Amino acid sequence: MKLAELQKRLIAAARAKVLDDHVPFAFEKRIMALLASRVAPQNLDLWVRGLWRAALSCVVVTVLCGAWTLFTPSAPASSTDLSQDFENTLLASVDQGDQSP
Repeated sequence: MKLAELQKRLIAAARAKVLDDHVPFAFEKRIMALLASRVAPQNLDLWVRGLWRAALSCVVVTVLCGAWTLFTPSAPASSTDLSQDFENTLLASVDQGDQSP
């Protein structure tokens, strides 16, 4: 039997079948029971517990760093501009290359 002929027969048989909108008795209850019976892998429990502990420790470190920043006495304001210091630092190597020996 050729493949094209078999395909035509199968499609004709599928079209001849009358569709039924009837749902089997307690279908959704069986599906929900199957979903509830599936247990999450136990390996994930260890990961979740560890990640929550890590998140808690990160929050504690963040709060301690914030408190340290707030309560540390700051140095007196210098008269130099930070942007100028930054620019001078970045361009220092260029300035040294321009000088002739």
